[in-house]
Amino acid sequence: MKIAIAGYGLEGKANYTYWRRHYPDAQMTIVDERPAESIELPDGVASITGEGAFSRLQGFDMVIRTAGLAPHKITTDGSIWSGTNEFFANCPAPIIGVTGTKGKGTTSSMIAAILRADGRVVHLVGNIGVPAIELLDTISPDDIVVFELSSFQLWDIQRSPKVSVVLGIEPDHLNVHVDMEDYVAAKGGIRRFQQDGDVCIYHPTNHYARDIAALTDKGVTKRYAVADEGGVYASDGYFRVGDRTICPTDIMQVPGLHNIENACAAMTAARELGVGDDVLAKGIGSFEGLPHRIEFVREHEGVLYYNDSFSSAPAATVAAIRAFQQPEIVVIGGIDKGADFSELASCLRDRTNIKEIVLIGEVRHALRDFFAAHQVPHTVTVSDAKTMTAVVEDARRQATAGDIVLLSPGCASFDMFRDFYDRGDQFREVVNAL
Repeated sequence: MKIAIAGYGLEGKANYTYWRRHYPDAQMTIVDERPAESIELPDGVASITGEGAFSRLQGFDMVIRTAGLAPHKITTDGSIWSGTNEFFANCPAPIIGVTGTKGKGTTSSMIAAILRADGRVVHLVGNIGVPAIELLDTISPDDIVVFELSSFQLWDIQRSPKVSVVLGIEPDHLNVHVDMEDYVAAKGGIRRFQQDGDVCIYHPTNHYARDIAALTDKGVTKRYAVADEGGVYASDGYFRVGDRTICPTDIMQVPGLHNIENACAAMTAARELGVGDDVLAKGIGSFEGLPHRIEFVREHEGVLYYNDSFSSAPAATVAAIRAFQQPEIVVIGGIDKGADFSELASCLRDRTNIKEIVLIGEVRHALRDFFAAHQVPHTVTVSDAKTMTAVVEDARRQATAGDIVLLSPGCASFDMFRDFYDRGDQFREVVNAL
């Protein structure tokens, strides 16, 4: 058998290890569009590298697609498969899958925290950073898998999880997907193949999530964060289900109304696995948040610094801004991924606690003009900073005790930083050195 590993990043390396172990006699070829000298290849393994590599895959029995590689970019006369498909086809444990534009990492981690509080063995995998295929051979039938699923992983999925959670969906990754229809269609894989006995839990108001829930009439659908469909909702400062009170919402350690909504989704999903109210409260109260998601860094001279570098879409920045009532200095910008900034402009226009907006990156001038056209009334500083040290200096220049400096870019990071981890790590390092 001839197998091509298409894409050799983090997931591609995990794919190679898995298929080499399971198919020791196969002829393996690593395929990547990067130059060969920039890739650390295993000794003795054939490779196809450089521009157009994915269009030269004739003669392979199987092409293993890494998540970020669009299926339509692969030209082959063999079958196209993925680590995600392999995982779903062979995982012995029930899978809770979570997708959405933003919040899926936090919601997945909340679900895992609740289930671990119930004494379950939980594997948190997928887009959150751990390639699922790495753990497949270690999972037992009594375990539970919580799988954070991006549109890239769902692109060509052939099975859906036992419990699917569909959060809000907004325009994103439109520099990779053909259009919004393609993006939503990919997300729909989380629901499309569900069977009788499966459950789809979806956003209470988002029409894309509603449309995904309606892709099949098999299984049960219910909205979270509403009182009348059997899910967990928040009312008058308490999490509730039906006419029962679970716990106060202020038990949570992470800020923001959006995180209360994420918690409703997480608890609704956990209840499908029989988790009781006391454990729901214990688990959600134990969740400390994730790095780079409205992460508190430190207080310096009375100013609070928050790292929300994971925000690579405007909707995430809106949620972060709304998490605070104190005066905010917000750092926004990077590379535009084709997103619509209208909601962010409306949020900034209507919020009275915005003290200053600091714009960075390639998109900074376009955003200045866009916000001006949308009558955002607050002070806007266009920063030509080339380093995070300079960005922080620009952001803290007008900050006084009681203010919040919030890094929530709403854009990709690749113009100035390696990725959002690097962007957030540098922000944390600079702030801690003040």
